Amino acid sequence: MGIRPARTLRSLDKTPWTRYSKKKPRKSYVKAMPHLSLLVYEMGNRKQEFDFTYELVAQEGVQLRDNALEAARQAANKYLEKTIPNQYFFKVRVYPHNVIRENKMIAGAGADRLQKGMRRAYGRPTDRAARVKENQPVFTIHVSKENAPHIEEAFRRAMRKMSGKYKIVRRQFSGK
Repeated sequence: MGIRPARTLRSLDKTPWTRYSKKKPRKSYVKAMPHLSLLVYEMGNRKQEFDFTYELVAQEGVQLRDNALEAARQAANKYLEKTIPNQYFFKVRVYPHNVIRENKMIAGAGADRLQKGMRRAYGRPTDRAARVKENQPVFTIHVSKENAPHIEEAFRRAMRKMSGKYKIVRRQFSGK
């Protein structure tokens, strides 16, 4: 069974569900933490001096699933690695803390005998998501002046993988 569409959980109106304790797992609300798809947060050359900082900023509050963030990261990084190899520094600025619960229902003939409907419908943890607020940066890329035109194309490819509206903000770089 595949994952649910992003439109079912992209709004921020539901209460976040994040409490997980490694020291005292019995005290946790989340008994088993789902695995995380997003594993790499910093890519490129960290030591080089750069001229500009580009940020992909959310124009509205949205909840992004970790596999959507990973797909956007891969799309942007793949393009940058192909066009300007090792002449940029790319950083993911959000972390998927929120645990997504799902009450799985079985559809089809005879399924009414296998499910309980809305009785005890709290759901099981299935995935993780990052809660992004309005005007919060999702990705940041540091780049030199001659390679700056490639950043907008990389961000355009990343925006296609995520739900919500985004804008690209360019700033003069002022240190790490």
